[in-house]
Amino acid sequence: MNVLKGAAVIGQSGGPTSVINASAYGCIKTALENENITKVYGMCNGIKGLLDDKLFVMDEEDPAELALMRTTPSSALGSCRYKLKDSSVDETDYKRILEIFKKYNIRYFFYNGGNDSMDTCNKVSKYMLSHGYECRVMGIPKTIDNDLAGTDHCPGYASAAKYIATSLMEIYHDARVYDTGMITVVEIMGRNAGWLTAAASLACYKGQGPDLIYCPENDFDMVSFMEKVKKIYAANGKCIIAVSEGIHDKDGKYISEYGNDLSNARDGFGHAQLGGLAAYLANEIKKETGAKVRGIELSLLQRCAAHCASLTDINESFNA
Repeated sequence: MNVLKGAAVIGQSGGPTSVINASAYGCIKTALENENITKVYGMCNGIKGLLDDKLFVMDEEDPAELALMRTTPSSALGSCRYKLKDSSVDETDYKRILEIFKKYNIRYFFYNGGNDSMDTCNKVSKYMLSHGYECRVMGIPKTIDNDLAGTDHCPGYASAAKYIATSLMEIYHDARVYDTGMITVVEIMGRNAGWLTAAASLACYKGQGPDLIYCPENDFDMVSFMEKVKKIYAANGKCIIAVSEGIHDKDGKYISEYGNDLSNARDGFGHAQLGGLAAYLANEIKKETGAKVRGIELSLLQRCAAHCASLTDINESFNA
């Protein structure tokens, strides 16, 4: 492989994490120190910034300020949820990307994100190759869902998992201060992958974890669920349940859709906008048991909890 001399550009895409900036900083710092990279740019809000010719010049940033990215949560360059169409269907975006690449002599393209971001890398790489433009396209992994192919564990997951386990332990203590019974449902992110919800089991090592855990890899049965909740509540007067936002019935319908119509709610990548599951299950449990029930939706809190970040996660993300 020939050594290319030219500029580099990096962008961030999809949902933020506690350590996505650590990954970006590792890339930016390495690029700035590389003699073959003539300039380092950052996309403003991911691939959309590239298409709009909105780029940050990282060479002009204060090195001390850049270093703060290592322990700063969220996406410092700005993110987006923009899915490139196949070039065979619509070549417009690809022509524009090639135009920008030539304008700034960009020969290194880095995209920091999850599965959809890696799809963007694949499409850009193939288009550049088919049009004879030499460019190294590299995906930098990121997703708290831990579902990115080719990774043993993905940057971002460990910190979110630590937050989940810590939160479940705290909820466990909170739920036991009164002499009255209580059932608690905790909704955790994870549309199709249950890694993050499964991390709730880490709290069990201290004897302070959930009684039941439900992940999207298995079909959810409401009747069986209620029977287990009633049994545990009858025996202990308490019950804590960790559920993935993406649990579904045997027909593939999201349980959260039982209480809300999600058919028209989609993000920029075409994924269903999930949420409201904890409230729905809490209401159903209350109707069945008459017990005091709390539904807790951790929502965005679990993604960028830098105060609970994993040092290993930070270091691995920076070194990736």
